[in-house]
Amino acid sequence: MADQKPTAQERTEQATPKRLQEARERGEVVRSRELATVAVLLTAAGGLAILGPNLLADLLDVTRQNLAPSPTVFAAELPLVQYLHTALLDAVWSLIPFLAVISIGAVLGSMALGGWIFSPQLLRVRWSKLDPIKGFKRVFALRGLMELVKALAKFILVTGAAVLLLWQFSDRALTISAVPLRSALGEAAALLMWSFLALCATLAVIAAADIPFQIWSHARQLRMSRQEVKDEFKETEGKPEVKARIRELQRAVARRRMMEAVPQADVVITNPKHYAVALRYAPDKANAPRVIAKGADLLALRIQAVARNAGVPVVRSPVLARAVYFSTKLDQEIPAGLYSAVAQIFAYVYSVRQGRPAQRGAVPPPPDDLPIPEELRRDAD
Repeated sequence: MADQKPTAQERTEQATPKRLQEARERGEVVRSRELATVAVLLTAAGGLAILGPNLLADLLDVTRQNLAPSPTVFAAELPLVQYLHTALLDAVWSLIPFLAVISIGAVLGSMALGGWIFSPQLLRVRWSKLDPIKGFKRVFALRGLMELVKALAKFILVTGAAVLLLWQFSDRALTISAVPLRSALGEAAALLMWSFLALCATLAVIAAADIPFQIWSHARQLRMSRQEVKDEFKETEGKPEVKARIRELQRAVARRRMMEAVPQADVVITNPKHYAVALRYAPDKANAPRVIAKGADLLALRIQAVARNAGVPVVRSPVLARAVYFSTKLDQEIPAGLYSAVAQIFAYVYSVRQGRPAQRGAVPPPPDDLPIPEELRRDAD
């Protein structure tokens, strides 16, 4: 049915940016627990390699002081409690740098794929997660199968790495009991560090396979059907009839502003009925006359009427009017090929305006043979 939700087979389109943003707001981003685990182990191994000697020395000092306390400590109960409290704080203070390194690795490992995100929606209780039927389906879904494969792979790789480590370091491990305590602890720390590195190498293989799967699975879950893409486009861009109405209103506003600029024109060149262009020349602001209004048919007649009411000269020149109309956009300077022709029209207008009052009744006709390039000419309507 048409009102049914599209199935996974029908979701063939990639998620749109809006869909991805909405998913991110819900806290649905790409995450890889394997990558986070590897990051923690790597930082722990690096922390042991860098901070291990100092950490070991501090812990040895704390242990020595607690195993061989001063006899005065046992004189009263309160001093003993304070002594143990101080010893505990010293041990914790020694571990803080190492724990800080591990915390940084855990945060960076979690943010490596999906980045930093804080979504209040994740704090809400989702009762659907408690549905046993849906949980049973998730177990046998593709993601559940992948988790099973990863668990088996981790078991095999980690077990194999452990066997290799025991075989490789067995002699060194057996000799630890025969060396002094400080040397034994140093050797144990070295073995532990190499063991961490070996575990990281095995789990890095799992993470390398899990990252592409998580990216693919996340993109697959957010796929959209063609109808969903169309509906989102309508919601984002607006319905066609609404957009048409907005464009109509915008054109009306632009026409009103254009008509308000007609009285500021120096001349209006007409076809005379089909086209009209209003030109204004401001030498201090532009290098050539600029089209401040243009129109065809009824709009051309309105431009002429407004110009006559404002006392703006209206000059009949069909070829030039068509050339300016089709070659120049609104609020744009005329092309260089029309400089000479427009200059003759301006000269004609200025000569008429400067004519003696007795001669103003007999206005000479405008120039007819204007130099207009062939590429700017337009056929008459």
